[in-house]
Amino acid sequence: MPNQERDSLQGDAVVREQRHEAVPELPRGVIAAARAGAETAAHDGVAVQLDAQEAKAWARIGDCRQVEVALDKGRRMLEGMPHPENLDSHFVVDPAKFGFYAMDCYRLVGEDKLARTLAEEVLRVGTDFDGTDRSPMRNAEARVTLGVTAAREGDLEQALIMDARALEGDRQSVPSLIMTSRELAAEMRRRYTAEPAAQVYLNRLRTLAEEKPGFLPR
Repeated sequence: MPNQERDSLQGDAVVREQRHEAVPELPRGVIAAARAGAETAAHDGVAVQLDAQEAKAWARIGDCRQVEVALDKGRRMLEGMPHPENLDSHFVVDPAKFGFYAMDCYRLVGEDKLARTLAEEVLRVGTDFDGTDRSPMRNAEARVTLGVTAAREGDLEQALIMDARALEGDRQSVPSLIMTSRELAAEMRRRYTAEPAAQVYLNRLRTLAEEKPGFLPR
């Protein structure tokens, strides 16, 4: 499939997914776009990414069963494909990248044990022997995931450590990280409103978000 067509198919679903917070019904638009694109690209690797986008949209809605259905479609398709040679390609999905997508889904639906296990695997695969991040963006979001699961388990200190490590990376990734960090911010507001450290965290995140209005929960 030509790259331009791949971009069009994937881009429609991704743009809808990125805008879903502003329009409550938009996740269903993501689902429709992802399904249509996956049907068009049924034998192409981009279909795996579209299945992952569908799964994430179902996770935003909170439908765990449909999350598993969509992830299973992607897994089965991935298992039937040869191992990709160029893992840096935007259109390639390898098991590690698919695990990253699944991590997001499980975090969103509150399956914290699965999310944490996948986040730890993302960090293991994405870190060199000397501790350097091979996949900085994936690793950063994995750390936010570990922060969210720690916060839900009552470990405020670990939650703040993980998110601080995520946000100290490449500033080009901050907008996407802030979107992910919204979930941790929501947990802070829900569980730790009386904790000074949580307020410091929220203030810091608010400062980072000043140039990107709408990323933080009201």
